[in-house]
Amino acid sequence: MSLVSRPLPSRPPMWITNGTACQYFTTAVRTGPGAGGISMLLIERTDGVETKPIKTSTSPAAGTSYVTFENVKVPVENLLGKEGAGFQVIMYNFNHERWVMCCAAIRFARLVVEECFKWANQRKVFGKSLLEQPVIRNKLAHMIAEVEAHQNWLENLTYQMTQMSYKEQSVKLAGPIALLKFSSTRMLHNVSDNACQIFGGRGITKTGMGRVIEVFQRTYKFSAILGGSEEILADLGVRQAMRGFPNARL
Repeated sequence: MSLVSRPLPSRPPMWITNGTACQYFTTAVRTGPGAGGISMLLIERTDGVETKPIKTSTSPAAGTSYVTFENVKVPVENLLGKEGAGFQVIMYNFNHERWVMCCAAIRFARLVVEECFKWANQRKVFGKSLLEQPVIRNKLAHMIAEVEAHQNWLENLTYQMTQMSYKEQSVKLAGPIALLKFSSTRMLHNVSDNACQIFGGRGITKTGMGRVIEVFQRTYKFSAILGGSEEILADLGVRQAMRGFPNARL
């Protein structure tokens, strides 16, 4: 019997962003063994679907919540694609999701660099601005170099995405996009650390001139987890490269 013609089995709570507000849940469910045993369902908020808000380090506007399914009945027409083909649906979506996250991460990092430049030009220490201190310029140099390198990488991949079909992107760009996201979130870590050192106490103050830095250092780790953790994406990027790598030897 097809899973979509009978109630979904109860399972432990999951958590997801936007869960408190959404009326529909795109959900991967197990319908058989292995990768070919996953199906994608569109589950409406109905009897048996419950959500509970979760407090996180970022804004409550994200709507992060637990989601619990208790004997939920799903109509057969709510199957997305073919039964057993849910894994492909998940994979096709990841490239664009990760690309969007890279855009947001790199843009936020650029804003932080701008804030640091302004502060270093304004702040006076022993009669000189921070910008006149070699150690501060060195920190800014590292931040700028990393941000600009990732901006260039992002624009390169974006151009390739506009020149490829959806299917070709899935084959050729899954690895590079995964590596970009992995590297981008490592870049965020370094930018956050340097920014906090430049701003000092103001970098951990929620109000005032350091508020942008405080938000950044408190929330940047979300990018390193959502859409695939750094470890998973680093491994995915190498495995994708291995698929097209010739059996070469030194």
